[in-house]
Amino acid sequence: MIREIFCIACAILLLASSLRADYRESLEREDYPAAIAELKPLAEKGDAKAQTYLGILYANGQGVPQSYKDALRWYRKAADKGYVAAQFNLGMLYDEGHGLPKDYAEAARWYRKAAEQGLADAQFNLGVMYARGKGVKQDDAEAFGWYRKAALQGMADAQYNLGLMYDNGRGVPKDYAEAARWYRLAAEQGDADAQYNLGVMYAAGQGVSRDYVEAQKWYRQAAEKGDAGAQYGLASLYARGEGVEQDDAEAAMWCRKAADKGYAEAQYSLGLMYLHGRGLPLDQVQAYLWLSLAAAQGHQEAGNRRDLLAETMTPAGLAEAKALVAGWKPVK
Repeated sequence: MIREIFCIACAILLLASSLRADYRESLEREDYPAAIAELKPLAEKGDAKAQTYLGILYANGQGVPQSYKDALRWYRKAADKGYVAAQFNLGMLYDEGHGLPKDYAEAARWYRKAAEQGLADAQFNLGVMYARGKGVKQDDAEAFGWYRKAALQGMADAQYNLGLMYDNGRGVPKDYAEAARWYRLAAEQGDADAQYNLGVMYAAGQGVSRDYVEAQKWYRQAAEKGDAGAQYGLASLYARGEGVEQDDAEAAMWCRKAADKGYAEAQYSLGLMYLHGRGLPLDQVQAYLWLSLAAAQGHQEAGNRRDLLAETMTPAGLAEAKALVAGWKPVK
């Protein structure tokens, strides 16, 4: 299953290459009181960069008591002068409701100003707001356009979201080949969601020629980052011997990792592995546990299998299994 995600780039923006020598050293040494002393006179004289960095220090509570109110004041002074980092950071304060009530329309307005100056983070965030209809009228075509601008600058999150737009036909005609192309660009930068989706496309032969070796490669990269869907995808390939040598023990190992995180399909499969002794010892108690957990998430077949299994279990075994179900918690 292709995964979707639309998120906001939320880091306070720093443009380190633009630091002036007179406060660069203090910031690099993390001597924030000295940096404040050097920045404040410049900021009070109207230096937009100094105003922005002063705002950042107030936002982070570095060298001064943390204060979004003061961060807002300094960001606004710089933003009104057109300084792109201040415009973005001001948009973030409105977006997150730091130092003032949340105001998505104001957030979008400031993101737009920064986006029109070519800032990829702002282009991405404005795309998210159009995709969600936050502060602007929902418009997938506008979202697509802003994602594309950020994606062309190499931003992995934007490349991934652009892939989703092509994948789902949102704001652009559905095009699986283009979806795969943009997923690949994000995946090559290490984006786990893109790696998972690209694995799905190779396994299904969607937008690319079916290639289980490629599918396992991308699943594995995401799985090693802890992605439950990719872990289950990799388990499935091991179970069937597709793209890898068939190995029930490996399938069980990856399935367990996904099941431990609460992935329902993996819990169902793990239950069957215990039930039939495939890659794992036969164990009715463990089978009941994992089938029950999957059933609790709405997996109907898991519930049917669990109920049939319960009829064959001893009262003591069933009681033990139910106690495990009651005490189970997902691994984070």
